[in-house]
Amino acid sequence: MKALVYHGPGQKSVDERPKPTILEPGDAVVKILKTTICGTDLHILKGDVPTCTPGRILGHEGVGVVEAVGSAVRAFKPGDHVIISCISACGTCDYCRRGMYSHCRHGGWILGNKIDGTQAEYVRTPHADTSLYHVPPGTEEEALVMLSDILPTGFECGVLNGKVEPGSTVAIVGAGPIGLAALLTAQFYSPAEIIMIDLDDNRLEVAARFGATSTINNADGKAVEKVMALTHGRGVDTAIEAVGVPATFVTCEDIIAPGGTIANVGVHGVKADLHLEKLWDRNIAITTRLVDTVTTPMLLKTVQSKKLEPKLLITHRFRLDQILDAYETFGAAARTHALKVLIEA
Repeated sequence: MKALVYHGPGQKSVDERPKPTILEPGDAVVKILKTTICGTDLHILKGDVPTCTPGRILGHEGVGVVEAVGSAVRAFKPGDHVIISCISACGTCDYCRRGMYSHCRHGGWILGNKIDGTQAEYVRTPHADTSLYHVPPGTEEEALVMLSDILPTGFECGVLNGKVEPGSTVAIVGAGPIGLAALLTAQFYSPAEIIMIDLDDNRLEVAARFGATSTINNADGKAVEKVMALTHGRGVDTAIEAVGVPATFVTCEDIIAPGGTIANVGVHGVKADLHLEKLWDRNIAITTRLVDTVTTPMLLKTVQSKKLEPKLLITHRFRLDQILDAYETFGAAARTHALKVLIEA
């Protein structure tokens, strides 16, 4: 089968690889119909994720059809149309019982990281009963690919960890796909203001269409000053970091109001400064999280009811044999205006 393979920092190629087989009783092999590229894949290619070693098939998102199941799988059978979760959860370990599927002792974020992933014609999914979701009849596949990772990540790591509340003021630093997913789902809680900060005018225009009340281009380095002006010098109740670089984390520190919450979502490959000399007395909470996907069933219902339209995040479409072009398009988003790129296997 064809697959996108990571060969070390800055190196990738489309290779022929053996089709996966059932290795454990709880496994399923899924034929991929549609997948996508995540910002985390770009972090892997930069060398920011040392757990992902050369030779790995990348990708942790997708929709497909079950090809085969292990002897212990009860909830799925060959022919079932499924969403593949980016998190593989055994459902029985101490972390899973606490809802922390991302830290599952027998899974977690392993797809496209510690085991081969979804940017291929087929993928082996461990713990299938608790790591796959049935696709409801009549639901758009393209929208459902966004439920593998991006929507639960923006919601859980940004909105829930950030304690967004009715009437609160929220700033999202980074208007990429994750930041926009946080923007879409923050509106479940009716915050009074959602301020979007980025360097890309196109993404800020998209954010305004998606519901941002204010947008700020920080190309001039004055985002903090502008946020303070918008909030009458107070700052924001929730600052969501959705980029994963030191400067954006510091921006969150600079704009948070007393009693506020900084919710980090971005994948950080290098250290970021924590200015406790400014924050020590301000009752600030700082949260970190890897998506657990515990909210995926709820988000699936909101997509079914048309309360949430994740398909709006898709800007480009490719075939699997064009995946190198898809990576180039996604990686050059400032030039191509890419948000999520959809890849059809």
